Amino acid sequence: MHPMLNVAIKAARRAGNVIQRASMNIDTIRVERKKHNDFVSEVDRAAEETIIETILEAYPKHAILAEESGAKGVGQAEYEWIIDPIDGTTNFIHGHTQYAVSIALAHKGQIQQGVVYDPNRNDLFTASRGVGAFLNDRRIRVSKRTSLNECVIATGFPVVDQSYIDTYLAMLKDVIGRTAGVRREGAAALDLCNVACGRVEGFWEFNLKPWDIAAGSLIIQEAGGIVTDMRGEQEWFESGDIVAGSPKVLAQLLHILSPHVK
Repeated sequence: MHPMLNVAIKAARRAGNVIQRASMNIDTIRVERKKHNDFVSEVDRAAEETIIETILEAYPKHAILAEESGAKGVGQAEYEWIIDPIDGTTNFIHGHTQYAVSIALAHKGQIQQGVVYDPNRNDLFTASRGVGAFLNDRRIRVSKRTSLNECVIATGFPVVDQSYIDTYLAMLKDVIGRTAGVRREGAAALDLCNVACGRVEGFWEFNLKPWDIAAGSLIIQEAGGIVTDMRGEQEWFESGDIVAGSPKVLAQLLHILSPHVK
């Protein structure tokens, strides 16, 4: 295992411990509203601090891009860590156990390592570029299903920026009509990992942030899947508009989604 991936795993597990201790007393956690339907808790900040301390202890000259504390050294270092301490904060503060720690490492702008840790299930998803994707040390691959009408597709509602809502609802109607079902669980990093291990066949969502998708996108790619934007192009990391799935499912999903994109 790559030593930098080991550090990411250590950081994710330490953050998971912080989160799970706090989850025993949800009602006492201080929560702030950053903007409409976008929350941050004191636990997000504590978990992020734990992650950053663990990383910088091993690699003090690396840059950090983190959801809560922002950018430190970005553009000045070859290596950049992209961190979401709790992907699914709204779930977490409501006691809904669909959330995860997401940590990725980019080298010269390309994601090289990815870790998504679900502390409730003790599920550890990992990937190193060119090495493969794993769930708890077991190699994972995207689903073998190829007919869209047999597939379950994951998604995320555009609850923060609702300017997408009409386009999204039109997409949702079409996807529901041509698949075995659609699931919305509220944590994009885990949605991406669920595609990677075949629990669902595809995923789409608008306006995600780099820390939501950096680790999960590498895990999907190393599991044999493809990640694009809504037009089937490679602008997804910049736009945050993302579609993912196995090659055959992705093509069918894009056929439904792309006509709705202006």
